[in-house]
Amino acid sequence: MQATAYTYDPESRSGQVLLDDGTPVPFDAAAFDAGGLRLLRPGQRVRIETEGEGAQRRITLVTLQTL
Repeated sequence: MQATAYTYDPESRSGQVLLDDGTPVPFDAAAFDAGGLRLLRPGQRVRIETEGEGAQRRITLVTLQTL
């Protein structure tokens, strides 16, 4: 699934992405680390993997979207 980086805190390696419908979804350091990224800037397009649904949905991976 694709999203746009919305916030990112380099100290905690966590933040939020915006889904294409505008829904913000938080991610934690484990999801950030799973993607192998070192930095994320707001506005970057990312690919995410999630598990669960609704309020239980959580991001398990955040990586840069490449064409």
